[in-house]
Amino acid sequence: MKYYLYHALSWPELLYVAESDEGKIVGYVMAKMEDEDLEKDEPIHGHITSISVLRSHRKLGIATKLMRASQHAMKTIYEAEYCSLHVRRGNRAAIALYKDVLGFEVVKIDDKYYADGEDAFDMRVYLNPKKTKDIPATTTAEEEKKEGEALANEETAASSKGS
Repeated sequence: MKYYLYHALSWPELLYVAESDEGKIVGYVMAKMEDEDLEKDEPIHGHITSISVLRSHRKLGIATKLMRASQHAMKTIYEAEYCSLHVRRGNRAAIALYKDVLGFEVVKIDDKYYADGEDAFDMRVYLNPKKTKDIPATTTAEEEKKEGEALANEETAASSKGS
């Protein structure tokens, strides 16, 4: 609980939730600004700590909207140069979303990053228009369609492997 409270108190403008029409929380993103690296002459950047969307509400563009809102706040409030995140190497659906829809690139692999020993991809996307296109706070219908297709393709590939 301290972990979540620390984020909420330190960077409240980087936390977003998605609600259903009935007022039920169906997704969230929790992010922070990386301040340890400032001593190493690293550029100001944000980090996605956690993102989740209920299975019943996936493929609707919710994760994309949450991510873009948090990235937009990183850029406009904190003047972040980039946004980073870690993702399990085996999480194909998330990797497809991050790479194909949100424009993240793998910068390195962190061996045995997770408690169960699985490796993580350390990924980042630049928020500075000089490095890449500007990150809008909203998602277009075309981007939502692309996100759904990327996730559907990953699920089809995963279910084909099991057959």
